Amino acid sequence: MPDLNTPTTWQHFIGGSPVEPASGEYFDSTDPATRRTLYRAARGTAPDVDRAVTAARKAFEDPRWRDLSQTRRGHLLRRLGELLAENADELAPMESRDNGKLLREMRGQLAALPEYYHYYAGLADKIHGATVPASDLRVLNYTVREPVGVVGAITPWNSPLTLTTSKLAPALCTGNTVVIKPSEYTSATGLRLAELALEAGFPPGVVNVVTGFGVEAGAALVDHPGLAKISFTGSTATGSRIAASAASRFIGSTLELGGKSPQLVFEDADVGNAAMGVVAGVFAAAGQTCIAGSRVLAHRSVYEELLERVCERARTIRIGDPLDEATELGPLAFEAQRDKVAGYVDLGRSEGARVLTGGASSDGGLGGYFYEPTVLVDVDNSMRVVREEIFGPVVAVMPFDTEEEAVRLANETEYGLAAGVWTSNLARAHRVAGRLDAGTVWVNTYRAMSPMSPRQGFKSSGVGIEHGTESVNEYTRLKSVWINTAEEPVADPFTMRS
Repeated sequence: MPDLNTPTTWQHFIGGSPVEPASGEYFDSTDPATRRTLYRAARGTAPDVDRAVTAARKAFEDPRWRDLSQTRRGHLLRRLGELLAENADELAPMESRDNGKLLREMRGQLAALPEYYHYYAGLADKIHGATVPASDLRVLNYTVREPVGVVGAITPWNSPLTLTTSKLAPALCTGNTVVIKPSEYTSATGLRLAELALEAGFPPGVVNVVTGFGVEAGAALVDHPGLAKISFTGSTATGSRIAASAASRFIGSTLELGGKSPQLVFEDADVGNAAMGVVAGVFAAAGQTCIAGSRVLAHRSVYEELLERVCERARTIRIGDPLDEATELGPLAFEAQRDKVAGYVDLGRSEGARVLTGGASSDGGLGGYFYEPTVLVDVDNSMRVVREEIFGPVVAVMPFDTEEEAVRLANETEYGLAAGVWTSNLARAHRVAGRLDAGTVWVNTYRAMSPMSPRQGFKSSGVGIEHGTESVNEYTRLKSVWINTAEEPVADPFTMRS
């Protein structure tokens, strides 16, 4: 177990072993709450990526993995989930210190994370094809689902273990091998996860990690000819470039991208619950989540009450050390992100928005990259602070008069990742959920998640599905097999047979 109180050095993890970077170079990762150096990580470049993809391809073809039964793959996934649970006390503070996420939230994630591996463990031997009826009864036609090969997984800094798991678990469940490129801001837990996978019994090379920067290691992984699939979570702009690279080589891509998710609060909603939903949707995790409910649309009859409740809670949110159990808002993950959030709030002011509470940077008493919970009003859909993803604790609130107007305003965005609806009217709940352009719609709750529930972004929020049984199709290819059981020769070789 690494000691995060003493800066250490992490190597790449390739072929089941730590591997020094080809360049011999390293970079520092800092604690965003204190700006102190946590560790040094290998600075990956194209040669490191090539070595990792080669190791993954070798493992994919190795009988120890290739010929492992689906049930046995499930056993390994279950063991990996158990190891995550056993090492939760190490992993939770490791990630909390790396990206500033609250320790109590990370403990909750670590308690839930093994269930993802257990879910895919149970799913592993439920993946099968079908027997397809043929017009000629002497012909047997069946389908099988096969692993695609080497999967490249590029993960962000806001929830490294959870978002890596969303890719790793289904990829392993279906028999692929994986090369992970974690964010340069949060490398440690991805490397530790790879070590635990080896400990769980996955053969060397099945799970590999190359650390480094996006323009160096990330770009090299995306463009590597040995990949059969790319899975990426991050910005829409980067996702667009990755999709183009994958399409040029005719390989698959699963992309979970940006969001500017609306929360609709109707006149018949429980305003107290809705206010807590708004707080949870945008101030939890310091707003650093793709599903942040950063646009709030409130019926004019409850608009003022909702604002008062949200602002009152925002002003009392305790900012500070994410390792302190009493802290409610930790730092932004790095300085540039804090500056980006501050820049957006300044932009909002120049666009005519009014700051009701917050609107300033803070060091949290620790010298770190904190930003106050911020509520913006006097906004509309023409403003950049309403259209663009801020990825911080900033919410824009605007009124509406009719259900039709609320749905129109909610859908006036390039994104379609998530949405929230607050109402006591069951008919309205179903009606509005059906009309919102969002892959996930929560009613009278927000940020609920399960490995069993599929997740897909609409519009510029992504392509493909994560979680649920549907996700296995993202990591398999479908093969159709035709068997002629007739013994007599073909009567006419120049006609198509069925």
